[in-house]
Amino acid sequence: MMGWTDRHCRYFMRLISRHALLYTEMITAGALLHGDRDRLLGFHPQEKPLAIQLGGSHPTELAQCAAIAERYGYDEINLNVGCPSDRVQKGRYGACLMAEPKLIASCVAAMMETVSLPVTVKTRIGIDQRDRYEDLAHFVATIAAAGCRKLVIHARKAWLQGLSPKENRQIPPLRHDLVWRIKKDFPALEIVLNGGIGDLDEAERQLHHVDGVMIGRAAYHHPYLLAAVDRRFHGDSGPVKPREQIVDDMIPYIEEALAGNVRLNSITRHMLGLFHGVSGGRRWRRYLSEKAGKPGVAADLLQRAIDRRDDRMQSSLARQDQTSVADSDRLG
Repeated sequence: MMGWTDRHCRYFMRLISRHALLYTEMITAGALLHGDRDRLLGFHPQEKPLAIQLGGSHPTELAQCAAIAERYGYDEINLNVGCPSDRVQKGRYGACLMAEPKLIASCVAAMMETVSLPVTVKTRIGIDQRDRYEDLAHFVATIAAAGCRKLVIHARKAWLQGLSPKENRQIPPLRHDLVWRIKKDFPALEIVLNGGIGDLDEAERQLHHVDGVMIGRAAYHHPYLLAAVDRRFHGDSGPVKPREQIVDDMIPYIEEALAGNVRLNSITRHMLGLFHGVSGGRRWRRYLSEKAGKPGVAADLLQRAIDRRDDRMQSSLARQDQTSVADSDRLG
């Protein structure tokens, strides 16, 4: 989710669900050690619980990064060995490291020796021709021996050559059954399934086989599906915010960000799908897409977008009323 789950996205998502564990974009060890740490690691306290996702392959560097992340207040350190992009491979991190389980185990051990936070791993079910269940089980056993107690497993293998990252999310077949089998064979581990989960009904079905579910793009494009997460999976009987309330709650955050020279569309781009599937949703999306990138726009643009959406709803209701009247006249 690089380029997607930035701090603005996470703040928005937290307004929808109080309990879902949120993850950062993958941050490489080199960027964290040599770049602007406040920009890379800074987050709003309201985003918690929050896990940081790291990319790297050098145990000492990753241990240093984990220590830095712990000082910033993150709740979990997650090592990504599932991303298959060419750029990631050139940096020797991501999915290519599934071919080196002992190295990953060394990275996990080094981080665990350095921090008190949980250190977890996100992976695929295999890469290239290393896609037998026995390969996956050996990988999991090696990581677990280093002390890792939680793995997030994307239920597709990755082709390191010949497929783009997008194609690697679509072309290799989903094998949820392999993830279920890992949970059965490693019952002491916390196994979280990722890949192909499009709604909460499917998430609930998966929880009969695994300990947790990670939802990525479905939650990003249709964020309001998270509104039912707290009550359905966390036993929270608190009120579910309507979409309009979520927009209102974003206004103070946006005003503060704009005062810090953040562009409005860098925030609203994460909100485009909020009204997905409901009346006026397309108008909301179109209005924000067209207007939020213009210079000088303010946070009240969101209210105007709501008003445009409401205008569409009222027009739709008026047409329905007119149709009802016409039908009544014909019946009379």
